[in-house]
Amino acid sequence: MKNCHRWQRILILSLLSFSVFAPIVLVSQRLKTLTSFGGKEFAEDLPSVNYMRDVLRLNSIEQEAAEGLKGPKLVVFNDKDISSVVRRSSYEDRDSDQFRNAQDDSKLLEANETNGNGKDEHQIQQTIIQMNSREKGQFNQEKGRDDQRLQSPFKVVDEKVKQMRDQLITAKAYLSFEPPGSNSRLMKELRARIRELERVVGEVSRDSDLPMSASQKMRCMELSLAKASRVFPDCSAMATKLRAMAYNAEEQVQVVRNQESHLLQLAGRTTPKGFHCLSMRLTAEYFWLRPEERQFPNQQNLNDPDLYHYAVLSDNVLAASVVVNSTISSAKEPEKIVFHVVTDSLNLPAISMWFLLNPPGKATIHVQSIENFDWLSTKYNSTLNEQKSYDPRYSSALNHLRFYLPDIFPALNKIVLFDHDVVVQRDLTEIWSIDMKGKVNGAVETCLESEASFRSIQMFMNFSDPFLARRFNANVCTWAFGMNLFDLHEWRRKNLTMLYRNYLQLGLKRSLWKGGSLPIGWITFYNQTVALEKRWHTLGLGYNSDVPPGDIENAAVIHYDGVMKPWLETGIAKYKGYWSKHLLYDHPYLQQCNIHE
Repeated sequence: MKNCHRWQRILILSLLSFSVFAPIVLVSQRLKTLTSFGGKEFAEDLPSVNYMRDVLRLNSIEQEAAEGLKGPKLVVFNDKDISSVVRRSSYEDRDSDQFRNAQDDSKLLEANETNGNGKDEHQIQQTIIQMNSREKGQFNQEKGRDDQRLQSPFKVVDEKVKQMRDQLITAKAYLSFEPPGSNSRLMKELRARIRELERVVGEVSRDSDLPMSASQKMRCMELSLAKASRVFPDCSAMATKLRAMAYNAEEQVQVVRNQESHLLQLAGRTTPKGFHCLSMRLTAEYFWLRPEERQFPNQQNLNDPDLYHYAVLSDNVLAASVVVNSTISSAKEPEKIVFHVVTDSLNLPAISMWFLLNPPGKATIHVQSIENFDWLSTKYNSTLNEQKSYDPRYSSALNHLRFYLPDIFPALNKIVLFDHDVVVQRDLTEIWSIDMKGKVNGAVETCLESEASFRSIQMFMNFSDPFLARRFNANVCTWAFGMNLFDLHEWRRKNLTMLYRNYLQLGLKRSLWKGGSLPIGWITFYNQTVALEKRWHTLGLGYNSDVPPGDIENAAVIHYDGVMKPWLETGIAKYKGYWSKHLLYDHPYLQQCNIHE
């Protein structure tokens, strides 16, 4: 009996071991037969194997779906997800295109391999060139498609905002047709829709994203406008109202532009807080000095006619510093330069202290106050006070002091006068040898209409007055202040300062020109001006953002004429570097007063 049970166990174990090892042996035999085939035959069988694997995967997915019977998950995309969806879809398209191209390339290569024995290498190279050109073209197409997809959401937002604004304009036009005292249901509905859309437009301008409710509110507005169009079907009345609204909008735009222009003019005449701080610190330091410590060196050169004399009239410490520093740094012989800085009594200590702390190298500098000219108070101040203007362009003595240069510098025969908003970029030695042809003023002309610096004398002068019409040509070529070469000897001989004072007195009695020193300068130096080449003086950096870069780089002097001065926040940013490079912003006083680029 025991033997019988033993043989039964042996039989059962044998069957179990056979059922385990038999499939292993069969699979190993199958693998041997597969590996015995060539690479090409295996490649032909590979799609069928992949197909069977895909079928099995699909069957398993169907079974899982049948077991759970769960519906698909709903995914709601926000506007912020658009870019990620676009980017992901572009990657998927790119992968699918690359897969198709890989298949095409493999077919081309297989064709070359099968026919390689009967073809030459030239055909193979042509095939490779075709593949590379196709890949290059596909890359460019993918790049353009990606750019379009990334830009399309923003275009959609802009179009939607434009449509909403159009709807708002139309709705407000319908509201204007409401009779006085009316409180109809349609009007209430339009007002509500207007508030909703204005809120949506405000959110878009603040967040740059289109709210989810925007489309729904636009559809509601469309329905309300459709109702209004049935109530007010008169198209001519609507056209008239829209024209009136457009006219009112243009008037509002003009008012805003006038305000902007006024604020820019006001900003151009103000002084930054840091500049006030700097002047106060320098003034305090100046009065701590002993009288002998306030003297500048080389004062024996002030009246030497053989040296190059430059003058700047300024009440701005840093502006005067840039003019002096840029002139000396550009000069080939700085030891022959004498700089005369004329200011008012309020700024004399600050400007003097600045140049005592920052001497101009080998050049000579002299700072003097307008109050030191006793002859000026009797000749000019009474006339100046009669103008009754708070605008410094009209009432500033520094602005009109340029017409008294022969009296300020009685020992000199020639001088170059700078405005304090210029920067010198080239050596100016050559300008002293220009033939003045017996005239007084050398300046760059501004009479070409094609240039932004164009100034017509008729724009500033009242030629309807017989006095001007008889004495001056309305088509004469104008010129600019900013950098001028004056022959003081001829000026004295022709007594042009007296002529200027006569014109100034006449202008107080009659409306002959617009305020400022430029129009009266044109008639004072009428037929007394020599035209300088354009390369000497480039204008417009204080109002024109399109000055040609070549003109700036080739100019001996660049001029920030206009209200956008380089030391103000309103200055044109791309031109500020030409000015700021002549200042040492790591100076302790500039650091303490928070003056920086």
